[in-house]
Order: sequence, then structure tokens, then C-alpha cells
Amino acid sequence: MKTLVLASNNAHKLEEIRAILEGMYEVKSLKDIECFDDIPETGTTFAENALQKAQYIKEHYGYDCFADDSGLQVEALNNEPGVYSARYAVMNGREALPTKDEANMDLLLERLAEQENKKACFRTSIALVMGEEKHFFDGIVEGHIIPEKRGSEGFGYDPIFVPDGYDKTFAELGAEIKNGISHRARAMAKLVDFLNNL
Repeated sequence: MKTLVLASNNAHKLEEIRAILEGMYEVKSLKDIECFDDIPETGTTFAENALQKAQYIKEHYGYDCFADDSGLQVEALNNEPGVYSARYAVMNGREALPTKDEANMDLLLERLAEQENKKACFRTSIALVMGEEKHFFDGIVEGHIIPEKRGSEGFGYDPIFVPDGYDKTFAELGAEIKNGISHRARAMAKLVDFLNNL
């Protein structure tokens, strides 16, 4: 069986991807290949960041690798926070209190308060480095931002994002529904389809 490295140690993400690729590929984490490096993420797009991570593993460890980068883009804020989604508050001089996620959401809601347009989307880019080739797979889910946080599931901006076609936030819908319609699920489906057809 061929080996693929996922440039992550996120246990939930690994479990999900291993289940999808079971019998086709052995999926290893960064920890599995003893990579404890601080992999650079200096791109200005999700695709650049994902490729940076996947290429780093290929160049330094020799494995075919895929990596993803995701974030929230809010139309009225010139697509902020974008690639800075995870560190939005800290980058803007805020303390990550009570948690990083809370601080990020609070800053976003503050900046969006005076805007009528609440349209937003979550976007994922997956980069696959296989042999000498590079491949990209994108997933997007459209929706809008609500002014108050709702729900306790999920992470990041999930409590304030309502996907199109639903009246609940990602944090209220729960993992099973979210994972079926999410930006990451859509990008992963394209990756799996590609691997199935090799």
C-alpha cells in the first residue's frame, strides 16, 4: 500500500481522512514521520500556504504529501480575515482572551457591525505533492455572518457562520452535518476522486 503524509497532527482530521482512504493509502501524520519542525506558512493565499507545507515534507522527508489551508473570507471586509483567520485578533494587537477563537470572533463582529453586507464564505485549498507533480483541490461553502454566537460544537468562526440553505450556524449543526457540507469536505472529495482515478 502506498504512503501519503498529511502535513498535520490534527487527530480528528487524520481519523476522517484515514477512513476515507482506507485500503488505498496509508496516511501518516507529521508525528508519525517524526517531523517536529516549525513548517513555514508565509503565503498570501490558502493554496500557497498548503503548497509550502506539502513541499516542505517532500523536500525534507521524501514522502508524497498533501496539506490544506483554510479560512473565512468576509465580503464587506475585503475578504478578511482570509489566510490570517487563525491569528486575526493577535495580528491586530488584541490579546487572545478568553480564547483565541473568542478574540477572533469578537474582532470580526466589531468590524462588521456597521456593514449591511454580511456575506461570507469558508474556503479550503489542498495541495498534493506527488512525485514531481503538484495538484490543487479547492472547496468553498457560502453563507453569512450573524451578530451573535450560537452553538457549542466546532471551532474557529463556526458559532457565527450560517451556511446557505440552513438556519443554524456550523456550531449548531454538529460535526456530522458540517463535515458533509464543509469547505474541507468538498476539497477532500475532489482529492479522493483524483486519487481513486490514478
